[in-house]
Amino acid sequence: MATSSTKKRTPTIRKGQPDPQLTRAEFGRRFLLAFDDPAFAIHRERIDPLIEGAWNGYIEGRKAPHASPAGTGYADPGYLLSDEWRAASAAIDTAEAQQRDARSPSCILLVCASPRSEHTCPGEMSKSYRLVEAARAVITGSGIECDVLELNRLVSEYGRQIHPCKACVSTAMPLCHWPCSCYPNDALGQVHDWMNEIYPRWVAAHGVLIVTPVHWNQAPSVLKLMMDRLVCADGGNRDPTSTQGKDATLAKALEIADWDFPQHLAGRVFGVVVHGDSEGVQTVRHGLVDWLHGLGLVPAGTMAEIDRYVGYYESYAESHEALDRDEAIFEETRNAARTLIEAVRRLRAGQAATDAALEWPRQK
Repeated sequence: MATSSTKKRTPTIRKGQPDPQLTRAEFGRRFLLAFDDPAFAIHRERIDPLIEGAWNGYIEGRKAPHASPAGTGYADPGYLLSDEWRAASAAIDTAEAQQRDARSPSCILLVCASPRSEHTCPGEMSKSYRLVEAARAVITGSGIECDVLELNRLVSEYGRQIHPCKACVSTAMPLCHWPCSCYPNDALGQVHDWMNEIYPRWVAAHGVLIVTPVHWNQAPSVLKLMMDRLVCADGGNRDPTSTQGKDATLAKALEIADWDFPQHLAGRVFGVVVHGDSEGVQTVRHGLVDWLHGLGLVPAGTMAEIDRYVGYYESYAESHEALDRDEAIFEETRNAARTLIEAVRRLRAGQAATDAALEWPRQK
């Protein structure tokens, strides 16, 4: 066990990776890639001056140019806090108040985790979406609100993106802010991050049901992006001013001083439905269940944790026909929704089994 003197010592910040800074010429080339369509050619004289403005922001590292003093309630009231982060934090507060209000309607977040959509390259809806629709019908028929989150919008809708997690937690837990403050980063062109809208949807939910295919024995990339960015819900820091934004030394000192690892989504109930065509369904189900456990969510019940093969080793071209024949998986998905509904009702009646009030003897 570490001694108190060891706890007070702030670990050294390790550095030495290659510098990724671009030259002015390369920066300009990459900037113009967004205007590669010949339709922009006649506007080139107006586009060129924009490069200089963007280059200036890049060189100066202007991460969040729209910011204002944090104000009361923060460790440093004078710190310039991103307006976008502040809005996302306020939306989370509103969602949390609604979720905890006994008079508010119950809500289940239903996640369609396939990137496939008829509105983009595949030209056909996903099997996950068809299963989601079966679950949605059960949930809405029960009188519970259903919020459907279609992650295929990342590839089928203009301007939708979830930027990757930058792994701030691995430096120190307090460096990971709730909600995430890594974005926007205007200097690097990392803007329009969808997670600021997704965080409040998780917070508002009393239950979560994820329906997903298997991609190469793993969760699909669109789902994994969201999963990684939800790391801030598991121990994240509500006050970016306490670390002066991204000051690693301050964050390490805060964690060493005994960080309490607050779980911001703990106590909600969950279910998962995983389907595949040849391998990996159990692997992905186990991974999702373990991840949701790690966030402090509570299993709704055995019938809400499903992994099944659809058209096992059959042709991809006929996969929807295989799903047509598999009425059992539709009913299993409906049962997962029914199990989750009952768990939400127990939760709201104060009867759901939860360990959220217990203290972990070993922190992460």
